[in-house]
Amino acid sequence: MSNLFYINKNAQPTGEHEIHKFGCSYLPSDENRVFLGYFDSFEDAKQAALKAGFNNVDGCAFCCPEGHRR
Repeated sequence: MSNLFYINKNAQPTGEHEIHKFGCSYLPSDENRVFLGYFDSFEDAKQAALKAGFNNVDGCAFCCPEGHRR
């Protein structure tokens, strides 16, 4: 099942931009996020973020724990 994925335009204090699924309680506001697309996995969303120019990305600990590294 595909999910809608977004990335935070604002980097975390440690430098990475977090990827979130739609519906996450920590999803950034509309003006602070970029829609990445519909994907079946975090890894696919991460690849889209990298292609969009976000070189340092991480998964949200709450909605994308499989991609959370920091």
